[in-house]
Amino acid sequence: AKDALARAPAAGKLAEGKFLFSEVLSDDSMKFQTARADLSPEAQARLDAFVEKLKSENRNVYVEVQGHTDITGPKDFNYKLGEERAEAVRRYLNQHGVALNRIGTISYGPDAPVAPNNDRTGRAQNRRVVLIVLS
Repeated sequence: AKDALARAPAAGKLAEGKFLFSEVLSDDSMKFQTARADLSPEAQARLDAFVEKLKSENRNVYVEVQGHTDITGPKDFNYKLGEERAEAVRRYLNQHGVALNRIGTISYGPDAPVAPNNDRTGRAQNRRVVLIVLS
């Protein structure tokens, strides 16, 4: 309950904001391994490009970082893992010049798959981070 209350202001900001664009960072670039939240060099390069886009085109925006997982493992573990993935991206964005008050995180865990979880390829697509940019 405390966690939900802590996230309420960010959810309110998301509801108020005007959608500008989203970017999906999936297994192809993020290279999230099963049960891991580490950012690969490819992920860091992709995030560097994202930061530059924010700095040059959209200075006063709000970014929601959504963490997603496949269905492997217990649900509670996957929600925590989704949050860890989103937090890894949030920390990286902040370290590269995006203010923390402009970044919110949320974990959807295994609840919003983009592909079936019944094979390796589908599960890899579901291990992703989505960046939503709002004005």
